[in-house]
Amino acid sequence: MEQVVLLDDSGRSVGAAAKNSVHHADTPLHLGFSCYLFDDAGRVLLTRRALNKKTWPGVWTNSFCGHPGPDEAVVDAVHRRGAQELGARIADVVCVLPDFRYRAEAADGTVENEVCPVFCARVDGDLAPVPSEVMDLVWVGWDELRAAAALEWAISPWAQTQVPLLEAEGLPRWTRSLA
Repeated sequence: MEQVVLLDDSGRSVGAAAKNSVHHADTPLHLGFSCYLFDDAGRVLLTRRALNKKTWPGVWTNSFCGHPGPDEAVVDAVHRRGAQELGARIADVVCVLPDFRYRAEAADGTVENEVCPVFCARVDGDLAPVPSEVMDLVWVGWDELRAAAALEWAISPWAQTQVPLLEAEGLPRWTRSLA
C-alpha cells in the first residue's frame, strides 16, 4: 500500500498515512512534488490526468506529480513516478521551487494540501504513458504553457500557480528559451 508523508505546519514529518485515505474534504498537510519535463527542443510536456484519478480527474496539468514515501528522497520519488506514470527515463533533475506549498479545493469538495517541491527535468528517450494515470499528453512551448496558466480553467490549480513562479526563478539552461 502506497503511503504519503504527513507534515506539521512547519513542514516537518509527523508520520505517514495510506495515500488512498488522505485526499478528501479535510486533507491533512502532506509531502508531494511536481515535475515539468522538457524535450531537446525546449518544449514542456503537459499531461491530462486519467478519469479514474481521485483528485482532479481529466484535468490538464504539469508533466507528472506524486508523493514520496516515508524514507524516500524526493528526487528518487520523481524518478519513480516518471517511470510509473509515463514510462519515462529522466535526466538533469533540478529542484527549482523547493518551498512551494499550496491548498486547492476541487469542484467535488476534494482538497489537495501539500508542501510540493517543483522540479524540472529532461526526458531521456521515448514515453509510454500509463492509461490509468494519463489519458492524454502534449508537448508545448513555454509561451503556450504561460498562456494556459493565465486561464483559470485550463490547467490544474497547482500548475497555474507554479508556472509564473518557475518563470520568475529562471528555468534550467537546457530548457532553451522561455519565449
